[in-house]
Amino acid sequence: MKITSQMVKELRDKTNAGMMDCKKALQEHDGDMEKAVDFLRQKGLAVAAKRADRSTSEGIVQTYIHAGGKLGVMVEVGCETDFVAKTDDFINFAKDLAMHIAAVNPVAMAREDVPADILRREKDIYTQQALDSGKPANIAEKIVAGKLNKYYAEICLLEQKFVKNPDVSIQDKLNELIAKMGENISIKRYSRMQIGQ
Repeated sequence: MKITSQMVKELRDKTNAGMMDCKKALQEHDGDMEKAVDFLRQKGLAVAAKRADRSTSEGIVQTYIHAGGKLGVMVEVGCETDFVAKTDDFINFAKDLAMHIAAVNPVAMAREDVPADILRREKDIYTQQALDSGKPANIAEKIVAGKLNKYYAEICLLEQKFVKNPDVSIQDKLNELIAKMGENISIKRYSRMQIGQ
């Protein structure tokens, strides 16, 4: 199949990957847009994994204020160099992240950060629901595991669907940025404040 410049542009718009990477992905998958998107996302994961142990001592603190000053978020995003910290892509990611946190209010950054008491309470509720519906213990266990995975995706920042594009998670957005910038980038911490809460 002939790969047109319009196809490359469309893939680039979807993934933010480089033009040559988009062209190569389309060529390797005979112009199949979805397979090319998956290929580029996997490549982003591989790049992110390679850079994960690098120190992120540079970066920015970004804020987002909403609702007439009644809701605010402050987020620290780290990277390896101040050069990357000053790029539009990096700054826009931090702004989008702060806005996302304001909108969705995550409980924790990742699964391992979810407080044990919250997790235990949810697990007990799901277990009781499964048993009350008459499911055998082994089936109930699988139901509970599935519901916990869904719960994590709702409350953990890195697993949440990005509010501006529900097709990708925050971790996907982070991996895309790491692949594009060519260095390790990490979400270090965040704080969300709301009047009356």
